[in-house]
Amino acid sequence: MKVSMYYRWLFFLLGMMLLGLGISMTIKGDRLGIGPWDVLHVGLYQNFGLTIGSWSIIAGFTLISTTSLVRRKWPKFGTWLNMLLVGLFIDLFNFLIPDIHSLAGQILIFTAGIVVMGYGVGVYVAPKMGAGPRDDLMLILVQTTGFSVSTVRTSIEVAVALLGWMLGGPVGIGTIVIALLVGRVVQVSLVQSENLLKRLILKHQAELPPILKI
Repeated sequence: MKVSMYYRWLFFLLGMMLLGLGISMTIKGDRLGIGPWDVLHVGLYQNFGLTIGSWSIIAGFTLISTTSLVRRKWPKFGTWLNMLLVGLFIDLFNFLIPDIHSLAGQILIFTAGIVVMGYGVGVYVAPKMGAGPRDDLMLILVQTTGFSVSTVRTSIEVAVALLGWMLGGPVGIGTIVIALLVGRVVQVSLVQSENLLKRLILKHQAELPPILKI
């Protein structure tokens, strides 16, 4: 495998794992509320069964199918993989991380989860292997409405959180905190991840014999 593709896939898969871990950490601190999309997933889980990760996958599949029809373009393989892996990692870490009952413990794991989520997004976006289904929806609405990214993203998250709340999902101050802070963490983590990815590729290409370099 070429050096650049090896590291790009490594970052992509690691980012998916970190994102799933961060989401699960915030869910374990759900007394504070959870992210807008996860409010919906938890609400669906509470009303219709399956698992939170399964509903993440189902929602992602619905969004990918819809955006594909609108764009008349087949998404990248990484987009489908994103949809599947994030849901699987959410269920895995929800199983592995014990429930936390103290308020202090929930605040701690929730706060750490926001950072982990932000770094997960930065790490998986850096190699440009395919945007997540929710990001694709946001971009389409930006292009069709002419509104800013922040306006469209906020509108989507408010609508999704409201629907999840109507289904019984946990909305709280943490929902607002996630909406406001994750993007800021991503701004930092994305730059760091892109720089690290470039350094790793250049370093290992320099160490390879010329015939193996890309």
